[in-house]
Amino acid sequence: MNLARDIRLSRPFANDGVQALLLLARTLTELLEPAQRLIRARGITPGQHNVLRILRGAGPAGLPAGEIASRMIARDPDITRLIDKLCKAGLVERRRADKDRRVVICVATRAGLALCRALEEPLNRLHEQQFARLGSRDTRRLIALLEKLRAANAAAAKENRG
Repeated sequence: MNLARDIRLSRPFANDGVQALLLLARTLTELLEPAQRLIRARGITPGQHNVLRILRGAGPAGLPAGEIASRMIARDPDITRLIDKLCKAGLVERRRADKDRRVVICVATRAGLALCRALEEPLNRLHEQQFARLGSRDTRRLIALLEKLRAANAAAAKENRG
């Protein structure tokens, strides 16, 4: 496989950073596509699945929408809309916080937790298959490199903010 050939690039990449970013984006799209099909086959979007996973991890105490938004893998500017749809489907419910009635807490329902559990094993198998040919050692190296890239990017963003 060769990205330049796949996208029919007519001239060289401007620099290694451009090539790396485009290759990362293309690879991510290819890796996510089968997972998105599995999730959509269950009647929810990947973003809604992410919300359910976050709420499953929060347990029965639940979380406010702002906290859910901060934990999302792919940021969604309209977290309220995502939660509204999950509530309408009976997968999430909203409750007022006991200590501060102004705070609304979101909690996964039994149906939401069951859906999350039903997707867990097929998605885990899929991701294991996707990385099997890379091997455990190279997968861990990839994780380390991606974490290093994220840290460098966060540091640069902080410097640019002043």
